[in-house]
Amino acid sequence: MNKAKRLEIFKRLAKAIPDPETELNYSSPFELLISVILSAQSTDKGVNKATDKLYPVANTPQAIYDLGVDGLKQYIKTIGLFNTKGANIIKTCKMLVDLHDSDVPQTRAELEALPGVGRKTANVVLNTAFGQPTMAVDTHIYRVSNRTNMAPGKTVLDVEKKLVKHVPSAFSIDAHHLLILHGRYTCVARKPRCGSCVIEDLCEFKKKVID
Repeated sequence: MNKAKRLEIFKRLAKAIPDPETELNYSSPFELLISVILSAQSTDKGVNKATDKLYPVANTPQAIYDLGVDGLKQYIKTIGLFNTKGANIIKTCKMLVDLHDSDVPQTRAELEALPGVGRKTANVVLNTAFGQPTMAVDTHIYRVSNRTNMAPGKTVLDVEKKLVKHVPSAFSIDAHHLLILHGRYTCVARKPRCGSCVIEDLCEFKKKVID
């Protein structure tokens, strides 16, 4: 796919999705960090349901740490892998208090040093909370990038590197959410809605589904 086509794709996506934002509920970088940790293999809706009850009670590293693992689990037990996530979040809160004055760090290395935080989670926080041009490749972005041939790759890291290289600079901040939302609601996994897709004529997917 050439540079001009990629630019037109993002122009159309930006017009179709004028407010590309995460669907996780949060009001601080710390709340976003915790929500993203919880969102692994879980839906944003499910995470929001839990955090909408948790954050009014505890929304700082010290406050969540003070809940303890068992106390935290009472709020997140409806979320998949809540035992592991709960343990990691308590450890992360302790590190934030002890090492970062309860602030969320703004570098990938420091974020990835936190329990439960991998490359994708770090990228989400850096992009969404701090406006850095990172690309967190989830299943939606991986699918859209390969289907359209915008940034094909056999691994998540391959796709991430190609997107960082090829996404037009004007869209470097919003590209992450534009692609996620497009994949979540239009370029869906089982039966992509090609007939109502704003980039259908630019997409290089060979098995389009036109209703």
